[in-house]
Amino acid sequence: MSAPPCHDGNFPANGGHDGNWWLASDGGWVMDLSGFFFGLPAGWAYVLVGLVVGLESLGVPLPGETILISVVLLTHHPDAGFSAWGIGIAASAGAIIGDSIGYTVGRRLGPRLFGWLGRRFPVQASAVRLAYAEHLINRFGVTAVFFGRFIALLRMFAGPLAGSLRMSYRRFLIANICGAVAWAGGTTALMWALGSVASHWMSRVGWILLVAVILVGLVVGHVSGSALSAKARDWARDHPDEVARATGVRDELPGA
Repeated sequence: MSAPPCHDGNFPANGGHDGNWWLASDGGWVMDLSGFFFGLPAGWAYVLVGLVVGLESLGVPLPGETILISVVLLTHHPDAGFSAWGIGIAASAGAIIGDSIGYTVGRRLGPRLFGWLGRRFPVQASAVRLAYAEHLINRFGVTAVFFGRFIALLRMFAGPLAGSLRMSYRRFLIANICGAVAWAGGTTALMWALGSVASHWMSRVGWILLVAVILVGLVVGHVSGSALSAKARDWARDHPDEVARATGVRDELPGA
């Protein structure tokens, strides 16, 4: 079902329904996001979510988790032409395929891939971040691949680094599938449950609480990411030779 026109940036008061959906107000960027996804042809929301998650798994710094959370919440709108479980499946598939492609590219290109990523994304793919991610995979193996799906740093680099380090593809694939399903399925289930509850009691406060929930998640993610970056910098200062060996940078200690 296609979304009704929203020329003023708002959902219509009734939209053919009871008008009490919890995003039915002027929600700024939330409205922009919802308008974009509701305007996609049938099935393309799944493709887009899977593509964003897959590209993030290749080392491209895209907000895969934020998109997943936001789109799952949007499925509670009566005019959403996509389901939460379909989005969860698309995210799982994107993560599995993206990591597998990343593994293959990392195995074939190795340092050349990481050099390109470092030049193209000097902050997100800095030498210290790459070296620390490699350290984690060397130390924890497939466990890092599984739990890395829940950590932004490893979510970007686990596949390419596992390939570069010649990890067994069979072991990598098992951990990759399990981690992708746990991450995408767990996130989808949690956000869908939150949205289901919110649809009953958030009508009076509307999009403000939705934005607050998403912002809290972003803040938590930023804080945890900053803590991980600080830990990576501390590790790099204590292991300059490992940073040099992992990245090919020998004359300076790069920043995270």
